[in-house]
Amino acid sequence: MRALPVGEDALLVEVDSDVEAQALHAELLRRRAEGSLTVREIVPAARTVLLDGLDDPVRRAGELASAAVPPAPPPAGEVVELPVRYDGPDLADVAAHWGVPEREVARIHAGTEFRVAFCGFAPGFGYLTGLPGRYDVPRRATPRTAVPRGSVALAGPYTGVYPRSSPGGWQLIGTTDAVLWDHTRVPAALLTPGTRVRFVPVSGEGGSAREGSASGRGAS
Repeated sequence: MRALPVGEDALLVEVDSDVEAQALHAELLRRRAEGSLTVREIVPAARTVLLDGLDDPVRRAGELASAAVPPAPPPAGEVVELPVRYDGPDLADVAAHWGVPEREVARIHAGTEFRVAFCGFAPGFGYLTGLPGRYDVPRRATPRTAVPRGSVALAGPYTGVYPRSSPGGWQLIGTTDAVLWDHTRVPAALLTPGTRVRFVPVSGEGGSAREGSASGRGAS
């Protein structure tokens, strides 16, 4: 673990893996909640955690560098359910990569509980972990210039949902009508770090999960 100063009152903590980053993020949130850490924002990424607005960044850097971070606790809280039609143009390619029928891709994906590891790329875009490593998939050799809003996609170990149309090189396996980003909602992002997520298969046009699941918070 390495803590690097950022400006006058922030630190960027580097770790060796996404698992360690999630564990560190959970531990820092716990310390802030108990009052032993004063910080304005805690922002996780793939292998870093940014602490912005620290009370004493020099002292905190030393503490973090020598601290033992416990494993992240099991995910808690309610589950956000996202309705998904497994109709993506890359579904056949993913099935071939996994060595399973297309319908099995949907079964495996919908049968997994995901966790938002971190957010980025675009407002409302969460990087979801949960699939075993054997289901990692490569990005497309040639990215698309425009990926439709609501596309459910895979890349490496992550699942993501495009909150708006944008270029992208992820493998598209489905579509959801869930609103991932709404500036009039509090919070604006439906998916935030630590959120538990499940994808609920639907069929036909305009399918949706039960009321509240895709526009707010889902079942516990």
